[in-house]
Amino acid sequence: MDSTLYKDYLKPEILSKINNLELRAKLVVEGFITGLHRSPFHGFSVEFSQHRPYNTGDSLRFIDWKVFGRTDRFYIKQYEEETNLKSYILLDCSQSMTFTSSAVSKLQYGKYLASALMYLMLLQRDAVGLITFDTQIKKLLPPRSATSYLQVLLGELDRAVPGTDTNIGSVLHSMAERIKRKGLLILISDLFDEPEKVISGLRHFRHNKHEVLVFQLLDPKERSFNFEGDVQFEDLETGEKINTQPWYIKQDYQRKIEEYIGYIKSQCRDHQIDYQLINTDTSLDMALMEYLIKRKKLI
Repeated sequence: MDSTLYKDYLKPEILSKINNLELRAKLVVEGFITGLHRSPFHGFSVEFSQHRPYNTGDSLRFIDWKVFGRTDRFYIKQYEEETNLKSYILLDCSQSMTFTSSAVSKLQYGKYLASALMYLMLLQRDAVGLITFDTQIKKLLPPRSATSYLQVLLGELDRAVPGTDTNIGSVLHSMAERIKRKGLLILISDLFDEPEKVISGLRHFRHNKHEVLVFQLLDPKERSFNFEGDVQFEDLETGEKINTQPWYIKQDYQRKIEEYIGYIKSQCRDHQIDYQLINTDTSLDMALMEYLIKRKKLI
């Protein structure tokens, strides 16, 4: 990839002009990896090996003798059923995720991020699954590490449409009961729900020894509240409407949203949950780097 172009493919407004979800994912990941070599993170390890070192007790029939001949070291061929990590990506598809003040809604950004993570994980031979939800689980695809599985995951992601209200806490508790093997849970959501219930659901996963990474997606105006004139605000999930002048409530609104974000952030920190707040106009490399840092800790 042309090094002068890689940053463009990490911008959500550029990605919104590309219709094919797999092509988007490929461009994002390739652009991200290209950028790693031209940034302060030069040398950051991103391994996509299909082999692993031989360990005592491994069957000799899986040794790759060609690699041994070149390196004088024993390596085991790693097959699809072998994987370093099982990950679940939970994507919030509730109505509040459809809000946008620009070219990309929170749901669209969530899809871009989820598809890029899937692509990156499968390159690393990790197993990845997908859960879409609103008030309940809409679709659940179990984790697999076969590269051909990407088509299945992206197909479901592409078909995901906005649902109704949201019930993040209930969905998290339900999934925590279902997932028995320890792995990595990645939640992509605006987290617009009762904060105590959201944290309770995340803590359930931590209680079960899972690793958790949360990406809270917000539209820039959901924090800045930079609206002008007389505005009618509508709750996308309940349909409730109010007419007001934004300047009149801006100060109180900003205080409350920052208090909410602060609560989520502090609770995640207290319970060893990785948390990243992302605006939908932010380049995707920040989120991918956060994932790689988390992934590196788990090796």
